[in-house]
Amino acid sequence: MRAVVQRVSRASVSVDDEVVGRVDGPGLVVLLGITHDDGPAQTSWLARKVRELRILREERSAAEEGATILVVSQFTLYGDARKGRRPTWHRAAPAEVGEPLYEAFCEELEKLGTPVQRGVFGADMAVELVNDGPVTVILDTP
Repeated sequence: MRAVVQRVSRASVSVDDEVVGRVDGPGLVVLLGITHDDGPAQTSWLARKVRELRILREERSAAEEGATILVVSQFTLYGDARKGRRPTWHRAAPAEVGEPLYEAFCEELEKLGTPVQRGVFGADMAVELVNDGPVTVILDTP
């Protein structure tokens, strides 16, 4: 499982020009990529890591601030463009594997007490954000 975590001052995600998730004020946007061998252990580890990551202002975490986390599924994080000009997506999990793990990741954050907003899995989404800092961290599960 791979996540690009961005500290934002505001963000939104839209599908067909309708806002489906947003962060109003300081928070995080997580672009979440899932691969074939991911499962519950990776989901739990990554949710806790994101929540406790001290990248908000004054080295505080989303857990400490009660900050909202906007989670957007992004299979393209597992794109491979080392050969040629067209990326391959073979490392990205198929929807039947990825969607339940995406939902489990969001639910794990919620169980931990984190306010969560979501994109729509598999949809063509427009993501708008103001990266605060800018601060962006890439996390891979062990």
